[in-house]
Amino acid sequence: MTLQQEIFEQIKKHQRIIIHRHQRPDPDAIGSQIGLAEIIHASFPMKTVLAVGKQISGLSWIGNMDVADDDDYDDALVIVTDTANPPRVDDNRYTNGQELIKIDHHPNDDPYGDLIWVLPNASSSSEMVFDFYHQFKKELKLTPKAAEALYAGILGDTGRFLYPATTPHTLRVAASLMATGFDVTAVNQKLDSIALPVARLSAYVYENLEITDAGAATVCLTAEVLDKFDLKDAGTAGVVPLPGKIDSVVCWAIFVIQRDGTYRVRLRSKGPTINELAKKHDGGGHALASGAKAKDLDEIKAIKNELAEIATAYQKKNKKE
Repeated sequence: MTLQQEIFEQIKKHQRIIIHRHQRPDPDAIGSQIGLAEIIHASFPMKTVLAVGKQISGLSWIGNMDVADDDDYDDALVIVTDTANPPRVDDNRYTNGQELIKIDHHPNDDPYGDLIWVLPNASSSSEMVFDFYHQFKKELKLTPKAAEALYAGILGDTGRFLYPATTPHTLRVAASLMATGFDVTAVNQKLDSIALPVARLSAYVYENLEITDAGAATVCLTAEVLDKFDLKDAGTAGVVPLPGKIDSVVCWAIFVIQRDGTYRVRLRSKGPTINELAKKHDGGGHALASGAKAKDLDEIKAIKNELAEIATAYQKKNKKE
């Protein structure tokens, strides 16, 4: 029996299924969570299927979160999508079920769960959920709502098919999802649009970006900056890809102040591997997209220096080749 077959058997076995994802969710976290919930509910309408976590207003169009009572976890199957390590799971009751399954496309540096299905080469967890559906499509149903959620997740994690994780298979999956008939143009527009405060913050980012000769770019978003544009941490997601649009930039970090005075570090790259840097600073992720933490300005300075060294080494290597 394959791992996917074991997961499917657990889904068929349990009457109550609760699906979690990571904190501060992006479209793939919610897309894979809602997409899987919709597929299971449509296929087994007599089962109770709950998607739990903090409701994110900016992504509520993908799907709304359910309310789960503590008793709901008794004898339940819990599935966590798109979450690499336990501390990032939204709602720590995820361990209270009878069985726990991890479905994720991040490097499996922190395994958890009774069944672990991890594919680091997949473009997204949403792509994995579609592949799961397709493997058992004789028994599972893909509704337009599920397809819309999965498409949004794939679109988000591939940067609208710009990132290296986009494969021919990814595009075939996207085409299959589009064929269900949801409003593709509306989804594309929702993921592409930004609020006016974010647009103004974008101008600030470009104006204040520090770029080394080797192409390492950094910018720090302090409390004063966020207050100026009337934004909180969640509102800064729209500016994360911006440095990568500059042709001379090969990797970048955006530092965002948190309520406790520490900084969230969003690391991205167009070539150099940056997840080892993230691991050194209480983080992790993909080779080209990771997250970390900085406790103060001294650690920010250290990360800037390390990122600059990574960019320099990358440029030297490319010149030799």
